[in-house]
Amino acid sequence: MRVMEDNYRKRMGLGQDGNALVQLVVINAVLFAILQFISVIYSLNTIPVTRFNANIRDWFYLPATFDRFSSRPWTIVTYMFSDLSVWRFIGNMFWLWGFGYILQDLTGNRKLIPIYFYGGLAGGVLFILANTVLPGLHAGAIAYQTSGASDLFVLGGASSAVMAVAVATTTVAPDYRIFPMINGGIPLWILTVVFVLIDIASIPRADTGGYVASLSGAGAGWLFIFFLRRGYDGSLWINRLFDWFNDLFNPNKKKRVRSPRDEFYYKVSGTQPFKKIPNVTQQRIDEILDKINQQGYRFLTDEEKEILKRAADEEDL
Repeated sequence: MRVMEDNYRKRMGLGQDGNALVQLVVINAVLFAILQFISVIYSLNTIPVTRFNANIRDWFYLPATFDRFSSRPWTIVTYMFSDLSVWRFIGNMFWLWGFGYILQDLTGNRKLIPIYFYGGLAGGVLFILANTVLPGLHAGAIAYQTSGASDLFVLGGASSAVMAVAVATTTVAPDYRIFPMINGGIPLWILTVVFVLIDIASIPRADTGGYVASLSGAGAGWLFIFFLRRGYDGSLWINRLFDWFNDLFNPNKKKRVRSPRDEFYYKVSGTQPFKKIPNVTQQRIDEILDKINQQGYRFLTDEEKEILKRAADEEDL
C-alpha cells in the first residue's frame, strides 16, 4: 500500500492534469506578477503611487463601501487573487500549498477550490458590511493613514481564502500528523494555531476590516465541513459549473459519470461468513487511484485498500 500511495502522492505533487492546488497557486502567481510589472512601469515613469492605485489596483482590490463596490462587483472575486505585498503573497502561497496539499489528501481534488472561494467571498462580504455598519472603522483607518500607512479602505490578497482552507483542513483531521520524524509528528491543529497567530499579527493595528475578513474566512471553512458532514456538499454546484465551462471548450470529452456521495465516516457492519479476495488488475488499480483523486484515500472501501496492499506486495517481490 505504501508503494501505491507514494506513487499517487508523486503524481499529485508534480501537478497532474486538473490539480486544484496547482491551479490556485498559478492563478495567484500570474496575477501577482502582472500587477507587480505594471507597478514597476509606473515607478520607472515617476508616476505617483496614488495614480497607480486609482488606475490599476482599485480595479482588482475590493472596496470597503457598497457604493463603490456596486460600480465594480467583480472585485469580490478578483481581490482574493490580487496582491501587491511581496511577503504577504509568499506567506499566503506557502500556507495555501501546505494546507491545500493535506486537504487534497483527505478529501480529494474537488473540495479545495470551492472552500477557497467560500472563504474569499465570506471575507469580502463581511469586510464591506463591517465598514458600512461600523463607521468608526473609517475613523481609525484615517488616523492610521495620517502617519504614512497604506490605504486601509480596500481589501486585497488571499488571506481570507487561505484561512478558510486552513480551518477546513484542521476541522477534517485535527490530529493529522506532519513531520513524523519529530517525536511521532506534530498535530495539524498546532500548525493552524501558528498560522492564525501569524496572520492576525501581520494585519495593521487600525485595519479592523482586515481582522473581520480573516475571521470570516475561518468561519466559512468550518461551516463548509460542518455541513458536509451532515450531507450537504457545498462544492457540488461549483464543480458542476466548472465542468460545464470546461466541456464547452472540449466537445470530445466523454460524459462525466456522477461520483458517489462523499461520506466522512465508515459504515461498520457485522462479521461476514466469508472473505472475498478481489483480483488485482491494472484497470482496477487505476480506478482506485482515480477515486483517491476525486474523494481522498480515506473514502476507500476495505476491498479497495486490500487491492492496493496486494499490488504493493507484488511490486516488492
